[in-house]
Amino acid sequence: MKTHSHVRRSLPAILVLALLSLTLTANVNFAEESCPAGTNEVFKGPVGLALYSLRATISEDFDEALALAQSYGVRYVELYDLAPANLSSAELLAKLQEYGLTAVAAYFDYGEIRDNPESVAVRAKELGVLYAGISWLPHDGALTEEAVREAAEVFNHAGEVLANEGITFYFHNHGYEFQPYEDRTLFHLMVELSDPRYVAFEMDVLWVVFPGQDPAALLRKYPGRFPILHLKDLRKGVEGNLSGGTASENRVVLGQGQIDYPELLRAAQETGVQYYLIEDETTDPLKSIPESLEYLESVRW
Repeated sequence: MKTHSHVRRSLPAILVLALLSLTLTANVNFAEESCPAGTNEVFKGPVGLALYSLRATISEDFDEALALAQSYGVRYVELYDLAPANLSSAELLAKLQEYGLTAVAAYFDYGEIRDNPESVAVRAKELGVLYAGISWLPHDGALTEEAVREAAEVFNHAGEVLANEGITFYFHNHGYEFQPYEDRTLFHLMVELSDPRYVAFEMDVLWVVFPGQDPAALLRKYPGRFPILHLKDLRKGVEGNLSGGTASENRVVLGQGQIDYPELLRAAQETGVQYYLIEDETTDPLKSIPESLEYLESVRW
């Protein structure tokens, strides 16, 4: 009788604990589901994908590439070379919408940015992007101060034209810009000569680390100037240089390389980064992209 009585008195407590456990589990699951792909309660993102990551698939089947991007759970993408070229702005926009994707940024040709920024503004507005810019500054040999000063003038003019349409011009660094200049680098000079009202920068974090710079420190030096990050990682042990190039084998899944991602992402959130775009240049992006997203979902600081 004593034992039975004890069991009867304990049942409500057991049920309460069970219900509490289910509630906590449901809350955890809800919290996980409410965090978009690549984010968590600490790292807020938003995380997107540079479609250059899927360039091999795009060359074969654009719809398949967009379906892949959708399957990763990302919403935001960056266009390169406005691929595929045979699609009009309206057709490209419709394709993106079909797969639940929004283009926030797009690359254009430097010559067009320099000579006809008005046409860039028209195309960018048709695509609905917030940012229009370039991913490479043409140059021969080592980048020079003269080239940087000329580029800054182009950036400022194009940026003002684009700003009139509500679009921000941006420049994507590639490592070669960090040539020494006085007590800093030519990239620092480029940022300083560029009007912050009209010119923004997309920090490619690998191409900051490869030439020996600190991406978190750079973000903090110029808060608000980097609304977009390109997320990638550099294999441990690889020594960089100012060439702006390295083998695909030296690019690895986020969190597996040299970059201190917790510190970088903390600095990014503190300094106004708006979009975090994975640009996968590994040898197997279809495998690496999901792994990088999983890492971002696990990162804490």
